[in-house]
Amino acid sequence: MTDDDNNNRPAGDATRVVQAGRRTEWTQGIVNPPVWRASTILYDSMADLRAMAGRDTHHRLYYGRRGTPTQWSLADALTSLEPGAEATFLYPSGVAAVAAALLAVLSPGDELLLVDSAYEPTRSLANGFLKRFGITTRFYDPLIGPGIADLIGERTRAIFLESPGSLTFEVQDVPAIVAAAKARGVATLLDNTWATPLFFPAIEKGIDYTILAATKYVVGHSDVMMGSVTAAQGRFAALRDVSHQLGQVTSPDDAWLGSRGLRTMAVRLAQHQQSALQIAHWLADRPEVAEVLHPALPSCPGHDVWQRDFKGSSGLFAFVLREGGEAARAALIDTLDLFGIGYSWGGFESLATPVDVGRIRSVARRDFPGPVVRLQIGLEDPADLIADLERGLAAYRAAL
Repeated sequence: MTDDDNNNRPAGDATRVVQAGRRTEWTQGIVNPPVWRASTILYDSMADLRAMAGRDTHHRLYYGRRGTPTQWSLADALTSLEPGAEATFLYPSGVAAVAAALLAVLSPGDELLLVDSAYEPTRSLANGFLKRFGITTRFYDPLIGPGIADLIGERTRAIFLESPGSLTFEVQDVPAIVAAAKARGVATLLDNTWATPLFFPAIEKGIDYTILAATKYVVGHSDVMMGSVTAAQGRFAALRDVSHQLGQVTSPDDAWLGSRGLRTMAVRLAQHQQSALQIAHWLADRPEVAEVLHPALPSCPGHDVWQRDFKGSSGLFAFVLREGGEAARAALIDTLDLFGIGYSWGGFESLATPVDVGRIRSVARRDFPGPVVRLQIGLEDPADLIADLERGLAAYRAAL
């Protein structure tokens, strides 16, 4: 039931996340792979130590930083969720995963094309660390589609995508961008945290490196920081080498919690999706709301692409108020009881945060009539969340 052959059989999402990564040599007959904590690995002899130093240590005990079956189990599970993938590397955060993936394909003098709707820490990495090391970044409109071909220059070595963007939710035409990149030998990297491989199998769509802030839907309980990068065939060696050189390693305890969260990810995503759609439709009918930025709604930029390429939608979206400023938005958010105010998303709890688009856009600027609020819809009863939002909207109207 847990052998590689069984893991490779066609199966539904809920079955795959339950079975994935549970090789018998790692579980040793236990339902959950145990937590293997290790720094030093002991060898039987000098000959054994010397022999291992010259071998590929992938999935082999060598030194704690190279991992144990606890980390390998989760990495293998994530790989199995991406048809056509070679392997996965785990990181202590999503930002660390983004950094390692970019450094696997970029060198001083290269150029990166970075979507203008990218997660703010990704922008910061490009404008800070990469710039200091002689890597140039150009930002592009998330809705550019096949027009990306006109931006690819002689020094362009990578295109970074985030679809949908995690603040304004534009959906990118990934197949069109991948086609343009492959025609010029350019690597493609996708932050796929919003959809996960269950709703968007990125490697199957031609992406070279797909990145998850596993802190979110993989872990699902707001108690672990983690990232992952899954590589297409022939791409893993470069990723592994740079990750080892950077000393990247994920705690086995965190990896165990990630594996535990993964087992329920399919059912959690189904509920996140259902509740978020119900609330998004409710908000779209409210007189206070000018626009709902949810990829599954026709009003969202790139909705036609989402409808064509995605298998579902998750629990994160935003809405635009018709008027008002910071005080009115703060009144709305501060009044909410069931929505916490805090960064991140993908956990079981609902969150509400302000979105200030103008501060982090440089190419594809968007003008909204009023302030923007981002919602993470958790696993609470959607009727209760709607009632909470109704109280918040009442406070917003009173503050105008």
